[in-house]
Amino acid sequence: MTKKVVKFLLFLLMFASGFFIVTFTVYFFNLDMKLTAAIEPLLLRHYDRIKRDQHL
Repeated sequence: MTKKVVKFLLFLLMFASGFFIVTFTVYFFNLDMKLTAAIEPLLLRHYDRIKRDQHL
């Protein structure tokens, strides 16, 4: 029973460490905004083609 708990805690610690490293890398290099800037032209083209009802 104790080995299972230790193994689970070790897995949880490794998962948390990996998650922290990935999120810190995204934050440090500002990767979320770089991805957004790369996708923006596609989104603008899509939303510019939408028909709008502009009657008040």
